[in-house]
Amino acid sequence: MVRQRVLGPPFVGSNPTVPANCIMLNHQTPMHDFKVASGRANIQLAQKVAGHLGIELTGTNIRNFSDGEIWAKFEDNVRGVDLFLIQSTFAPTDNLMELLILIDAAKRASAKRVTAVIPYYGYARQDRKDQPRVSVTAKLIANLITRAGADRVITVDLHSSQIQGFFDIPLDHLYASPVLLRSIKKLGLDNLTIASPDVGGLKTARSYAKRLDADLVLVDKRRPSHNVAEIMNIIGEVNGKNVLIVDDMIDTATTFVKCAEALKERGAKSIIGVTVHPVLSGTALEKIENCDAVEKLYATDTIPIKRISDKIEVVSVGELLAEAIIRTHDNRSISSLFEIER
Repeated sequence: MVRQRVLGPPFVGSNPTVPANCIMLNHQTPMHDFKVASGRANIQLAQKVAGHLGIELTGTNIRNFSDGEIWAKFEDNVRGVDLFLIQSTFAPTDNLMELLILIDAAKRASAKRVTAVIPYYGYARQDRKDQPRVSVTAKLIANLITRAGADRVITVDLHSSQIQGFFDIPLDHLYASPVLLRSIKKLGLDNLTIASPDVGGLKTARSYAKRLDADLVLVDKRRPSHNVAEIMNIIGEVNGKNVLIVDDMIDTATTFVKCAEALKERGAKSIIGVTVHPVLSGTALEKIENCDAVEKLYATDTIPIKRISDKIEVVSVGELLAEAIIRTHDNRSISSLFEIER
């Protein structure tokens, strides 16, 4: 049987339709050997991915027993299927357990290949022994996913690129920067400067600066303890300039807000933030909303934002993930999707 695959704008719903302006690709793959399923972490993003692919999500039945234990079952047959499981692993830990249980269920149901599509890879910040007697939890999670039976992993903007080496299975590391850059370019900002809130994000900030033909500054900070940041110096000129703060994730928003305030004190004209993973734990959303220095924050939907805010603009990575899935299924290169200019 010959099918046509549909690539179009995001869709949220159970009966995707074919948009008039979509791209139709002839594809010689039988319908039954390619399916996409999702856990409960980010069902909205999974529906957008399915909408771009012109398919429906494979049914899953996931429940919690009264003691909190998770039970999962695939409602559709996945025997011999190339299965893609979409699940971010942000807190609570139930999201990680759900992913592991779904992988195990798929392998026991004789899926041909199971690819874990993890838009946000949790525990990525614990990627090394920075002090005695601590766990390298990013490696532990990689081991769990591999031992559960995943054959491949697709993820977006790892906090540390070295995590790719923690997996003994193929991993495709995508970047959300092309998606975010499209939104930033629409603003038409002139006299633009890109700011990195720490040394670790300097390479990504340099990539944005190159693509936007902008200057680059570094905000020097230190962390006296977990989730506490102190701004020490700003290396570069920001007076009278529009500043774009680029960070891979915003958790408590302490660093982001203090960075914005420090830049404003140095004479920045306007300040806009860009982040891939809006963790926004605790009172982070309130900090951003109450910070007069920040005009707007652009974030992707790798993690669903709990509450709508006028200061936050959500940009979807659904199309990016859909393209990665279809290329992986067809055994085509996806290098153009995870290349980023340095």
